[in-house]
Amino acid sequence: MQVEIKIDGSCTEPKVIIVTDKVTDEINGLINMLSSKAPEVIAGFYNDLAEILPPADIIRIYASGGKTLAVVGRKEYILRQRLYELEEQLNRHGFVRISNSEIINLKKVRSFDLSLSGTISVAMSDGAVTYVSRRYVSRIKQVLGL
Repeated sequence: MQVEIKIDGSCTEPKVIIVTDKVTDEINGLINMLSSKAPEVIAGFYNDLAEILPPADIIRIYASGGKTLAVVGRKEYILRQRLYELEEQLNRHGFVRISNSEIINLKKVRSFDLSLSGTISVAMSDGAVTYVSRRYVSRIKQVLGL
């Protein structure tokens, strides 16, 4: 895919033009991504009450027992979105997937322990310790610049 950007001082609003020979799944995905605005907050349920969870407050999100849970402080909120949807939405907020069942907020990581062979231990700001699965070790090393 080719990307071209033109800077025009007289332009008051960005305009995107897609030139293609046919509409494919990739083009449809691009259109959906460009036309939709992801909300800046996430709704979580705690004791049957819906609360707004700003991404900066979320420590980690994980799947367990068929539910998606978000850890904020000492509370665990039930989320209605799937993990992959949250990963896409929170990617720009510094979240990264560390296993098939968990994404973490890099801004809430206390330390990474690389001493274990083939895996990485992650200490979170709330005292929780989690592990990067082998499948995601290279991705985490890339994010950390290692």
